[in-house]
Amino acid sequence: MAHVHYMIVEHEGGWAYKVGDVFSERYATHGEAREAAERAASEQRLPGATEDIEFQDEAGVWHEEVSPGRDRPETDVTG
Repeated sequence: MAHVHYMIVEHEGGWAYKVGDVFSERYATHGEAREAAERAASEQRLPGATEDIEFQDEAGVWHEEVSPGRDRPETDVTG
């Protein structure tokens, strides 16, 4: 199962949460950024509908697969 880590960091004179190399919008306080990260993390764990998906890999080859709606990542928030 995948794991998504949300980290609260200082960013552009305020605070943001970061997942990998991607930053959220800027928040004025650490608490606001933490709340937003907790909300995003909890929403990501919610099950959804089973969907057929198509994607292109790095070599340009297209793939089709079924993404089960219950296949959700584990998440955590630090910082």
